[in-house]
Amino acid sequence: MQLRLHDTLTRAPVDLSGDREVSLYVCGVTPYDTTHVGHARTYLVFDVLVRHLAARGRRVRYVQNITDVDESILARARRLGEPYTALRDRYTSIYLEDIATLGMVPADRFPRATSAIPEMQEVVRRLLASDHAYRRGGDVFFRTASVDYGKLSRLPRDEMLRIEAAQDDSTIGDERKEDPLDFMLWRAVRDDGPAWDSPWGPGRPGWHLECSTLALKHLGVTIDIHGGGADLVFPHHEAEVAQSEAVTGRVPFARCWMHVGIVTVNGDKMAKSAGNAVFVRELLPRHHPDALRLYLLSRHYRQPLDYDEADLHHWGDVRRRLAAAARVAVDAGDATSMPPEQQAFEAALDHDLDSPAAIRALTVLAGRLLEGGATYAERRALRTMAARLGLSLEPDRA
Repeated sequence: MQLRLHDTLTRAPVDLSGDREVSLYVCGVTPYDTTHVGHARTYLVFDVLVRHLAARGRRVRYVQNITDVDESILARARRLGEPYTALRDRYTSIYLEDIATLGMVPADRFPRATSAIPEMQEVVRRLLASDHAYRRGGDVFFRTASVDYGKLSRLPRDEMLRIEAAQDDSTIGDERKEDPLDFMLWRAVRDDGPAWDSPWGPGRPGWHLECSTLALKHLGVTIDIHGGGADLVFPHHEAEVAQSEAVTGRVPFARCWMHVGIVTVNGDKMAKSAGNAVFVRELLPRHHPDALRLYLLSRHYRQPLDYDEADLHHWGDVRRRLAAAARVAVDAGDATSMPPEQQAFEAALDHDLDSPAAIRALTVLAGRLLEGGATYAERRALRTMAARLGLSLEPDRA
């Protein structure tokens, strides 16, 4: 079988079959609040991808960053009247606890942005030397006219300008810029926030620069899969493509761009800033982690998901059936055979990680087990398939 994933850049499937190591970079959290369902969906998708690649015999080098210095963290810390370091450390710990509770395979590395300040400054120096960047006082901007800016998102210029203007940390109205779409690589300090010495004066890195540098540092100049939420396609990942390929001269920066559809609430994007976020910590006392996994994987990862707790309750019922099926008495039978449902399950995940089709195959097999007369091989297949989706198949908690 061939594992194929949809590439946002080319709008075509990319064949990821083979036996060599796979490098994976996923944009991680900005820790200024707890983990909401939108975050959980994104990281669950990549959790299943890592599990599927491992089942295919592939070693995965998985890096997920922690954006531990960012204007949103600093603004939140000021409002709360506490050091930003205390805020970020608290919510980083909460995030790691949340994903552990959901049974996610941890990344090989969770590098903090502040761990690579010297490397970020080197990227800026090289971009300045090659005229891909320019200075305005202590600020350094990327010159978007020097590259094919927009090739990832394929958005018209007016739409890019509209999205940029809506960003919390937008410099869209900065008349010092050569082009309104030019973005900040290094920010001069104008407040009491953290700063690092640099050739351009005290400052801190821009958000886009952080991820490019961490990917280059930990995975090299070309990575196999770069992922994140669909809301990151522009401007964040667009900027990453631009600056990474400009500084290395290597194209492509990523062989496959993989984006997870956003989670909405009544049609509006779930976001902490919008006040409509549903947090994992609030759900887990009422819902089994397996139920939340099934719910978030029940729609194809590239499609948006409108949050509905009634649907989540339904998947709790499905979880209980799966857990019961994993414990039924079975006949010995042919212990080496692969049930047709397992073949369908494998094919579904190979086809752009089609988790809804994989779940359907899993539930069909569970139904057969619950009807009686199933074999050991079928029950083993159920457990193998469930594990691929990260399901524990635990019975109801007392």
